[in-house]
Amino acid sequence: MLITQKHKYALRAIYELGKQFQNGQVKLAAIAEAQAIPLRFLEVIMAELKPSGLVASKRGYYGGYTLLRHPSEITVGDIFRFLDNAQSQDRCNACDARENCPLHGECAFMPMWDRVQDAIYNVYDKTTIQDLLQNEGGLQMIAATMPRDA
Repeated sequence: MLITQKHKYALRAIYELGKQFQNGQVKLAAIAEAQAIPLRFLEVIMAELKPSGLVASKRGYYGGYTLLRHPSEITVGDIFRFLDNAQSQDRCNACDARENCPLHGECAFMPMWDRVQDAIYNVYDKTTIQDLLQNEGGLQMIAATMPRDA
């Protein structure tokens, strides 16, 4: 599985929505600034994520994006799987595309690549946005207890 910049930006955007989950709608500009995502890329990614059932948007002055489920109910696997299915079902786990592979149908490595992908998704499917939010909380506590240089 190839983790693209789109995967990273989508994960960071959903993560930011998870941070703001109790606050309602979040403007794209606020997400972009908080997560250092170029706004023009974020607009495309969020529009692509709308049919996923993970996010919803509301137009207007009080509009923005929000999560449709609690952060504890959204996994990294949910996000990445949606993006991967939207791109192409016929992708090889190690190559750009199966149909362009010179070993298509005869690749001795394919079972291994499939097992690797399954193992990776096992981690993604067990990691929720809430888990990531808790990781941040732990990092902030560690940083607060570290001595500052004078």
